[in-house]
Amino acid sequence: FMALGAYAASVFTVALFVKDKLFGAAILPAALGPFMFPIALIIGGLVAALGALAIAIPSFRTRGDYLAIISLAFMFIVKSMIENLEVVGGPRGLSNQPDYANLPTVFMWTVACIWIVNNFVRSTMGKALNAVRDDEIAANAMTVDTRHTKIVAFLFAAFWAGVAGGLFAHVLRYVNPGTFGLQKLAEVLAMVYFGGLNSVYGSIVGAVSLSMLSEFLRPLEIFKWIIIPLLLILVMIYRPTGLIAFKEFDVRKLIKPKNKQ
Repeated sequence: FMALGAYAASVFTVALFVKDKLFGAAILPAALGPFMFPIALIIGGLVAALGALAIAIPSFRTRGDYLAIISLAFMFIVKSMIENLEVVGGPRGLSNQPDYANLPTVFMWTVACIWIVNNFVRSTMGKALNAVRDDEIAANAMTVDTRHTKIVAFLFAAFWAGVAGGLFAHVLRYVNPGTFGLQKLAEVLAMVYFGGLNSVYGSIVGAVSLSMLSEFLRPLEIFKWIIIPLLLILVMIYRPTGLIAFKEFDVRKLIKPKNKQ
């Protein structure tokens, strides 16, 4: 889904605002690009959500690990499709993305994503999703439309994965099919498991911690890929649900003054 978002957003910005050998002359003035960049990211998210819908409808008729297997197969389908589409550069990749994803822009979208996801988790739909996670049969007995709930959550997650892919492509200003393989999937899953399952802020802690650790261990070269997996193994042994699983941080509790008795 990150790949779909990355390529959709990149095609939008490169085709409209950049003179490129693949797409020709720019269609719109380059000065409009920064103002329309949010539209490009939203389009990337919507394309990713459509891809998620294509596999959600048949896969949610099954149970167990079938969704993970189908999602993995879909990843290989998307990767193979992009590699064979010369209109987006094929195996060579797509470059010349405009420099729209600076640090303030990425930070703003990150904060917006955290706020929206946090509100989604606290909403009625989020509570229904938690009920489905804990016991799908019991949730169904309590009149929760489990299939609809899972599809909405899946599309919601895919949308933000697509937005992240669009930002990722414009930060690097280059993207190729090999970027979104098993290594990237393992990296994202490691961040989630390290930070904490079922916790919005646990995912943030995991992403920041592993990213900083990877940079800190960069001088060790190949040995860092021994240290980081060992650390993950220790976390999975002693903290199977992650560092701060099932815990959330509420800013409103800090802002709201305490009642004095």
